[in-house]
Amino acid sequence: MELVNPGLGLIFWMTLAFGIVIFILKKFAWPSIIQALKDREQHIEDALLAADRAHEEMKKLQIDNEALLRRAKEERDVIMADARKLRDKMLDETRQKANDEADRIVENAKVRIENEQKAAMVAIKNEIAKISIEIAEKILRQKMESTKEQKDYIEKLIEKSPLN
Repeated sequence: MELVNPGLGLIFWMTLAFGIVIFILKKFAWPSIIQALKDREQHIEDALLAADRAHEEMKKLQIDNEALLRRAKEERDVIMADARKLRDKMLDETRQKANDEADRIVENAKVRIENEQKAAMVAIKNEIAKISIEIAEKILRQKMESTKEQKDYIEKLIEKSPLN
């Protein structure tokens, strides 16, 4: 029962021992514990500040990335518009060249057809003239079987010729 009703001497020695332990802890342990807690608190505070800085940098980077993306899209749109203009210009030039070439081919074909028609007409005229001469020759031979008729006809032609 002594523990339940401690004596005055026990209380004194327990208080003295407790005081000595508190004194030793205060003198040697608490400064290092307090310093460790302050260091830990400073480390946590530094980590929080670094996290805030990193968060702000991430926001800036995100804004920069969005701006870069917008600029890239604008440049892409400009390049695409230029490419479309160039394509349209090239198509127009190609169409114009094709039309010019087609016109030239048609014109050459017309000239060639016209030349061939003229050549055909000359050939037909020559053939008609040849046939006419042959027919006239046959008719004259038949008509002028005698030399007297031939001489009369030649004289008649000489009289009518413009050389007289």
